[in-house]
Amino acid sequence: MSPRTSATSVHERLWGWAFGRSERAAWMERPSLPLTGMKILVIGLVSISIIVPMLIVVSTSFASEEQLREAGGYVLFPTDPTLEAYRTIFASPLVFRALGVSVFVTVVGTVLALAVTICMAYALSRPVIGGRFMLMAIIVTMFFSPGLIPMYLMIKQLHLLNTVWSLILPGLFAAFNFIVMRSFFMGIPRELLESARIDGAGDISILVRIVLPLSKAVIAVIGLFYAVGFWNSFFTAMLYISDQTLWPIQLILRSYVIQGTSLTADSLGVSQAPPPQSIKMAVVVVALAPIVLVYPFLQKYFSKGVITGAIKG
Repeated sequence: MSPRTSATSVHERLWGWAFGRSERAAWMERPSLPLTGMKILVIGLVSISIIVPMLIVVSTSFASEEQLREAGGYVLFPTDPTLEAYRTIFASPLVFRALGVSVFVTVVGTVLALAVTICMAYALSRPVIGGRFMLMAIIVTMFFSPGLIPMYLMIKQLHLLNTVWSLILPGLFAAFNFIVMRSFFMGIPRELLESARIDGAGDISILVRIVLPLSKAVIAVIGLFYAVGFWNSFFTAMLYISDQTLWPIQLILRSYVIQGTSLTADSLGVSQAPPPQSIKMAVVVVALAPIVLVYPFLQKYFSKGVITGAIKG
């Protein structure tokens, strides 16, 4: 036996001992004990790296001033939890108004973006003249953008500066979401649509009565994509909004949490404020809570919506 064959056999024996070896396909075999332990270790470390920072943020937002002073600014487990930071936030005109702006932009923007994406995806999923040209023109927008200065000049010429519509209209259409939704629409059996057309249904009737009820999964997922984008957007507000009364919550988060601007009672518009550290962490929790609460209800649609649409496309 040659040295190379001997080394190969030793390597194969060690690999088989660690990860299991069989003539059957890998997905038909139960994982070996070392492989299972390694997976548990990796998943555990990743989970801890995510859960611990989130727990620190939430705990610090509930911590009292004395505990924050003793812990040096961050608390893992509050011994005397208090809601003063949240009461101050919702009593503050600055933060409460920013929450209202973010909710309005997210709700209205998501509804309008879904309407635009659904109409265009359905139109280009049907065989129409010039459909391929329009499809390629939309795909090109995924790789090229007009740039900050032309976009700013356009928003200015449309007299949209310092309006909430400057936060909605630039993100009203996403080429990736359009492609996923169009791919899903193309997966609907053509015979079903043609039978409805034979019965006298028009395009709008087919879209509303047949296509949309069959596309709840992809609509839910694309709607979540748009909602997360609108809710987390702060860069457009930095560009187009100079009036602080129209700031969304994410711009408040960036200015007072990331950049370190002090959250005093005067800036919040209240008579007395808790420690700035607890207020900052409370703002982070309030900014994250809507998406964290909505995501579990829409998670079941991901594999059926996005993955199915992408494969069919």
